[in-house]
Amino acid sequence: MQLTAFTDYTLRTLIYLAIEEGRRATIAEIADAYGIAENHLTKVVLLLGQAGDVETLRGRNGGLRLARPASEISIGVVVRRTEPGLALAPCLGTGNCVITPACGLRPVLAEALDAFLAVLDRYTLADLVGRSRGGLARLLGLPAPAA
Repeated sequence: MQLTAFTDYTLRTLIYLAIEEGRRATIAEIADAYGIAENHLTKVVLLLGQAGDVETLRGRNGGLRLARPASEISIGVVVRRTEPGLALAPCLGTGNCVITPACGLRPVLAEALDAFLAVLDRYTLADLVGRSRGGLARLLGLPAPAA
């Protein structure tokens, strides 16, 4: 199983914004820090705004910032939102398989997916940034956050 680039960029954007909560950042700034295309991040930011995770501000002093505390943003919820096709096999999604009624694979895959999501549900954005806030800031070229 592999998460999509969209989910990866979503999580990276949230991490960037959580390093110094309240600070405004631009899509260009985030794209530059990670070396990814701005047009990909524009789509990410649109979804994050619609979900209420990010607040976008227009104008000269505009930008984006977290719309709520990082401790309230569940990683499991974010991944479910960005990975609508999380089914590990067609029988868990919309696909059809002739042996599904008698197959023992489907419940095993469903259990594995549930376990994966249960782990993600235990973490918030604040947990991802946590003690490595200073190191993350340094790696992304941000000023060191206040202690």
